[in-house]
Amino acid sequence: MESWRGRGRQAGRDALSRLAAAWKAGADPGGPGPDGPDGLGRSDGGPNGAGGTRPAREDSAVAAVSVPERRENTAEHNRVPGWLQTGAAWSWRLLLLAAAIYLIARVLGVLYIVVVPCVAALLLTALLQPLTARLRRAGLPSMAATWVTLLIAAAVLGGLGLLVANRVSADYPSLVAEVKHTITQIESFLAGPPLHIKSSNVQNALNDIPGYLSKHKTLVEGTVVTGGKIASEFFGGLVLMLFVAFFLIKDGERIWGWLLSAMRTETARRMDRAGHAAWLAVVYYMRGTVAVAAIHAVVIGVVLWIMGVPLALPLAVLVFIAAFVPLIGLLVAGALAILVTLAANGWVDAVILLGILIIEDQLEAHLLQPQVVGRVIRLHPLAVILSLAVGAVLAGIPGAVVAVPIVAVITRAVPELRRRDPAPGGP
Repeated sequence: MESWRGRGRQAGRDALSRLAAAWKAGADPGGPGPDGPDGLGRSDGGPNGAGGTRPAREDSAVAAVSVPERRENTAEHNRVPGWLQTGAAWSWRLLLLAAAIYLIARVLGVLYIVVVPCVAALLLTALLQPLTARLRRAGLPSMAATWVTLLIAAAVLGGLGLLVANRVSADYPSLVAEVKHTITQIESFLAGPPLHIKSSNVQNALNDIPGYLSKHKTLVEGTVVTGGKIASEFFGGLVLMLFVAFFLIKDGERIWGWLLSAMRTETARRMDRAGHAAWLAVVYYMRGTVAVAAIHAVVIGVVLWIMGVPLALPLAVLVFIAAFVPLIGLLVAGALAILVTLAANGWVDAVILLGILIIEDQLEAHLLQPQVVGRVIRLHPLAVILSLAVGAVLAGIPGAVVAVPIVAVITRAVPELRRRDPAPGGP
């Protein structure tokens, strides 16, 4: 009896040892073991390898061993650098913007006969609107203040034009006499050493002018027709400019309010702030430009008067008008003044005037325009000079005239457009 008990205990111990060995062998993924042939912790038997389910710890160990190691994604490894993606995104947006600007420029170029008078009317309104505002504050109605402003401007321009015409009619005979005397001096200079050009050759060159005109009659007629077309466009644009300026001075606030009425409330407030800031920049620009033009006109007029050059006042007025085209206008008007001085007073006075014009041109480029105009509209001197250069290259004289006000409008309007109103109930 005792031997049978010992044998039973020995058999139980052997079974337990085999079961433990089978349990340990089940963690090996290479063999079937008690976890079953699929290595998923199941078999056809009972518990723990005999049809049961293994514990969660053993399942995680098997999963950790059976799942292959994750490989690095080659697409992420070989992807486009971030700086190149950013550059590409900016590039196509800039290309679309450049295309839109080009199309707008082409449309404006086709409609230049309307666009130029409207822009001139805006600048004229910016120059005259402060006077209208003062008259309204003095008690005049809107219509009366507008008419008084335009009549004052017309009286100033008409009086100046009448004075210039009187001085031209008075000084023109003396100018013609001086020109004839200067031509005689030039002929004698050419006939003497070292050139020794005969006066007959000069006279023959002058006599060839009618023959040239008869041979190139078509070219001359085309030039005359082109000049007539330019004159008709000028007077038509002048009438349109005065018409637009009248209504801008009279109903500018109402027109602006009508434009804002089609927008949402928040957008209208931001556009209103940006519009007023931009308009203030244009007004300051016109004031600064008038100051610069007046300085040039006074300096050139005084110099011509001291030299005794005929047509000193008309030339000073011409310099004042030409100074509205920064840098370039002074050179053109100055060249005409130099020619008149050369014909009337000789080359010494002409050289002196040339030196004064060069000094004035440099002062305008580096002092007057950047400091007077640029400080008034709060632009850096470099921004003023670059704006003038870019505007002149892109659109010639009209571009040079409007380049600085456009930059001033952008720098004033964009911050107001980006600034949002504080939330209700905020600090």
